[in-house]
Amino acid sequence: MQRACLILAALLAAGPALGAGNTEPDRLARWDDLTALIFGEEAEIAPTEDVVTIEAPKRALDSALVPVAVAVADPTVAGVALIVDENPGPLAARVRFGPAGDPRALGLRVRIDGYTNVHAVATLADGSMVGNAVFVKGAGGCSAPIGVSDEEAMAGMGEMRMKFAQGPDGAGKATLMVRHPNFNGMQMNQISRLYTPPRFVTDIEVTRGDELVLAMESDISLATDPVIDFLYRTGSDAPFTVSVTDSKGDTWSQDFAAPELAN
Repeated sequence: MQRACLILAALLAAGPALGAGNTEPDRLARWDDLTALIFGEEAEIAPTEDVVTIEAPKRALDSALVPVAVAVADPTVAGVALIVDENPGPLAARVRFGPAGDPRALGLRVRIDGYTNVHAVATLADGSMVGNAVFVKGAGGCSAPIGVSDEEAMAGMGEMRMKFAQGPDGAGKATLMVRHPNFNGMQMNQISRLYTPPRFVTDIEVTRGDELVLAMESDISLATDPVIDFLYRTGSDAPFTVSVTDSKGDTWSQDFAAPELAN
């Protein structure tokens, strides 16, 4: 969480110097700046069209709720980061996979604030990084109101559900749904006409028994009521434990019984 907040603060301080325009050269310059901020000054990300692929709508039907699916061809990948370049908080998610996780598929719902590249960067087992990008046309996803009162949006905050299905090549597939408004500080309350203070999910951890499935760091680009699709390795009957933390420091945990397909 601290790393993501530092990135957001640096971007806000930079102002128009980052992404002042939206031509192809502007987008390339923006990505160079984001690479240094998110991954470090010396980071090198090799382009790939094979190891990492991204599915996202070319034009967002709802810019506050844009589905993005990342596929990874290398099952030894250690982590994946999803970056929405032109968003005020570009780092939508940084995921680290554990021994019980399977990195080959990851799905999220994000906000898109304008016409932007969406990058997925995979960290390989040897520490090197490869990335791919798609261009998505969206507008106003970060400031779009939720459509209900703040009180209604926060009702049941922290409640979770998980659905299970058969994944590819014997893997299990899970869909995690978390009740949380993910206020980002840019949304205006339609009744009071005041901006709702930020309160968003910062960390999600999924374990199975004593093994990590995945740990995700997120920021204000994640959509309201986060939904995460992921794969996991089968062969255990241990239950899943999910822990969610938000920017106010509140944490919720819940256990989910292992489905029969995972036995």
